[in-house]
Amino acid sequence: MASLGLNDLYDRFRDPATIRAFAGLIEEEAKRLPGPINIMEVCGGHTHTIMKYGLRQLLPESIRFIHGPGCPVCIMPKERIDHAYILSQQEDLILVTLGDMIKVPGSRGSLQKARSEGADVRFVYSPTDALKIALDNPDKRVVFFAIGFETTTPMTAALVEQALKRGLENLLFHINHVTVPEVMKELIDSRDEHVDSYNNRIDAFIGPSHVSVIAGAKIYEPFPRDYGRPVVVSGFEPVDVMEGVWMLVRQFVENRCELQIQYRRSVTYEGNLKAQAMIDRYFERRELFKWRGLGNIPHSALRLKEEYAALDAERVYGEILPIEEIEDHKLCICGDILRGMAEPTECRVFGTACKPSSPLGSCMVSSEGACAAYYKYGGVM
Repeated sequence: MASLGLNDLYDRFRDPATIRAFAGLIEEEAKRLPGPINIMEVCGGHTHTIMKYGLRQLLPESIRFIHGPGCPVCIMPKERIDHAYILSQQEDLILVTLGDMIKVPGSRGSLQKARSEGADVRFVYSPTDALKIALDNPDKRVVFFAIGFETTTPMTAALVEQALKRGLENLLFHINHVTVPEVMKELIDSRDEHVDSYNNRIDAFIGPSHVSVIAGAKIYEPFPRDYGRPVVVSGFEPVDVMEGVWMLVRQFVENRCELQIQYRRSVTYEGNLKAQAMIDRYFERRELFKWRGLGNIPHSALRLKEEYAALDAERVYGEILPIEEIEDHKLCICGDILRGMAEPTECRVFGTACKPSSPLGSCMVSSEGACAAYYKYGGVM
């Protein structure tokens, strides 16, 4: 029996003939549309697939992509980056976080800058690595700066559980986990002084599959039911995205508004119930959480429950962590981009003052941000 190679797992999802075949199906269906439709891909992974493989160019003009919040790194506000920076400066403290956070700028600088100045900042691929660091350094406090959508929250919950079981008193947590459905609702029906969000032009959503593996497709039920926006949960490969678009177009043509799962090979309606139970065991909803570029969104993030306050770095170090909100650069229009009101190329500083090496706003901060995708794949480099 021939061995199964890594390429076998994704080649058919990048097959040019299959991609073109879906493009043809979409074009035929689109002729029957009553009007143009605007599809928001919520996750930056989808945005990069769309840009990298030129999917926009394969679709008829009546179908337009709108780029959503992107990723947990993109939406982290400056004041919370400042929390990480300040914590890293404390004596006998090791700050541990995921590698994506290294270049994100707060008002005081990035964690890369803090490390260059002598702070003990360590970047890991798995939250469980923080456990070993805490065990290896019993004379120091270790703070895990946790980020992520529903995708990575169970790993942080598992780390909390291990810390409790081992009686580790030197491992603390700064929780920054955010949830996807709440920001989707914000993008549909909120209004602020800068943007009339009721005119956001979002007609449908492509839901992120990795979030849905954990939380289940059920988290998107309110959108077709209450908001009249269909949702298709799609994988991140180009064939996945094209099939997801085709499924949405067919819904509009057939006058349907439903929740559908394209990524059936991994996503179920209920999701991972064991992971959900572990999250509920240790975390509760925050009343408000500020999303960079979007503002304060109710119930859109998690924190440790009160009974675990001794592990909560925000409570333990509350006296030295600032709470004042810090706005982005005045020339940055990331808020408009994240709300579907503008594209990256409409920003005056895009590709000039604002680049991946020196980001001014949230959409350029992370490699998964919309501006970073346009910069990398839009012929700017």
